Amino acid sequence: MTGVLSLPDRSTPGAWRVDPGLALSAALLILAGLVMVASASVSFAASKFGSPLHFFWRQSAALAVGVGCGALVFVIDLRFLRRIATVILFAGIAALSAVLIPGLGLEANGAVRWLDLGVVTFHPGEAMKLVFVVYVAAHLANHGERIGRYGRHTLVPTAMYALVSALLLAEPDFGTVVVLGATLLGMLFVAGVPLRTFVVWTVLFAGGVAVLALSESYRIRRLLVFLNPFDSPYGDGFQLVQALIAVGRGEWFGAGLGGSVQKLFYLPAAHTDFLFAVVGEELGFMGMAAVIALFSVLIFRAFVIGGRALECGQQFNGHLAYGLALSLAFQAWINIGVNLGALPTKGLALPFMSYGGNNLVASCVALGLLVRIDRETRMAEGR
Repeated sequence: MTGVLSLPDRSTPGAWRVDPGLALSAALLILAGLVMVASASVSFAASKFGSPLHFFWRQSAALAVGVGCGALVFVIDLRFLRRIATVILFAGIAALSAVLIPGLGLEANGAVRWLDLGVVTFHPGEAMKLVFVVYVAAHLANHGERIGRYGRHTLVPTAMYALVSALLLAEPDFGTVVVLGATLLGMLFVAGVPLRTFVVWTVLFAGGVAVLALSESYRIRRLLVFLNPFDSPYGDGFQLVQALIAVGRGEWFGAGLGGSVQKLFYLPAAHTDFLFAVVGEELGFMGMAAVIALFSVLIFRAFVIGGRALECGQQFNGHLAYGLALSLAFQAWINIGVNLGALPTKGLALPFMSYGGNNLVASCVALGLLVRIDRETRMAEGR
């Protein structure tokens, strides 16, 4: 396995040190997520499956898989990952294409986003959030300083983004398209692409999002409901109204853990996309602020790791860390914004916390990569 795995050497400075801010914030988010998934789903799980902790145990199993996958990527040589970046991108594209093949893709709530692998279902869109970042990081590292001088070097990753977006929109999965596009723009900005090129891509992205948002009747309804959900409190605005009631009921310190009323069959997707609203109801403003603070610490430390890697000349590692930080940040920002009524309703999970095995595993893999990048940077710095 030479060139694929790289195990830490105990005698090497920094080999076994972990960024405390990154590790602690991620651990607390994961533990808080398990507790809130159990609390938010207890009534629904008891009613549908006869087991109040059904979703808690499934999320715990997904966490075990995620920790294992995170440990695996930690020991993978990042130079090898850089070499196979294009290969895994096309593997991800193949998986997205397979979802659209009749008989292979699983439909739920009007969308076909999952592959049935027997004992589990696989969500290629969640994997693509990681795979695409790896690919873009490798592309930026391979072109080095030329990225900052010639705008043409941004054409290939944007073309790949267009291809991936077309497949995602066919499912449809508009939220992932937005996250990937915003992450790509952020990575190009960090790489120092010419300002004119960055502005052009930003305008095209914003225009494309606007056109897509207005191209489907259900997206238009979501926008109208977002502007005033109380115009249709029992129709299209029901979910957002219930989320706002939950947040408002929590006030400063919440109704207490387990004290949510909205999770009792009022708020749809209480343990998945709208878990943050239950956090607001049970733990209040202070609980929501704590979650946001933990995400802020995690994202900040990921940015610091990326910056240090670039300073050490580890271009791929640095761009990868920045990309992972941006992806997690955009997912958290959109989910929290939706729960608070600050953004139109969109089906994106809250990383590390929302119920959903695919998202939790992907989040753990991102964490494993960040820890690996931090380790390599510390070794390069000799600390």
